[in-house]
Amino acid sequence: MTATDPRSIVDAAPMSRFQWGIVATMIGLNALDGFDVLSISFASPGIAAAWGIDRAALGFVLSMELIGMAIGSLVLGGVADRIGRRATILGCLTVMAGGMLGASTAGDVTTLSLWRVLTGLGIGGMLAATNAAVAEAANSRRRALCVVLMAAGYPVGSVIGGSISAVLLARYDWQAVFVFGGIVTLCFIPLVLWRAPESIAFLMHRRPPGALARINAMLARMGHLPVDALPAPEPKAAKVPLVELFSPAFVRVTGL
Repeated sequence: MTATDPRSIVDAAPMSRFQWGIVATMIGLNALDGFDVLSISFASPGIAAAWGIDRAALGFVLSMELIGMAIGSLVLGGVADRIGRRATILGCLTVMAGGMLGASTAGDVTTLSLWRVLTGLGIGGMLAATNAAVAEAANSRRRALCVVLMAAGYPVGSVIGGSISAVLLARYDWQAVFVFGGIVTLCFIPLVLWRAPESIAFLMHRRPPGALARINAMLARMGHLPVDALPAPEPKAAKVPLVELFSPAFVRVTGL
């Protein structure tokens, strides 16, 4: 029985429709991030008018959201390496939907800020997970293109979201922006379950139970023949403590 590395099969073969479908899903998720980030900007005139506050006061809300994104990127990016890109994306979608729908019920700046921190956590984790998912779904020839296309989804989502928000705000109150964002976020959960299975690279790295069967199922969806066995796991790299970034060898680069 010959052990074959499925990643080499995927890298050498042309991109299949299934792989492009994964990339398209990730582009959509990044577009969703773009809308969710700017939703507070779209809704802020209505919030300021309804609550009788200066729009500048809502800058605090935006700051809280960005803090949530930073924490989400740092923390949930590492979580994705342990539990998988797909599971992390699904968790982030749930968090984002809760944050968006919760924001529509807020009655003051403090409550709104807390909901936006929660939304930011999901957005930050999503950004980290989708980058890895796209890179692992593409072959070696198209990997850079797929990552660029995924990144382009963010501004596209902002533009389209702004146009939709303008229509919503012409008919409804500011809460409609967050309700719309929450509903669209929830709609992505079944889409991810259907079109974005766990990556072969992650399954090869973590080797969960049934990894060979799951990898062969993905290879079949890409139009490849199954493999009889997986190669031996790669040796795990030694963990380097965070303090090493400030050692004499790296302190200058870390500071910069």
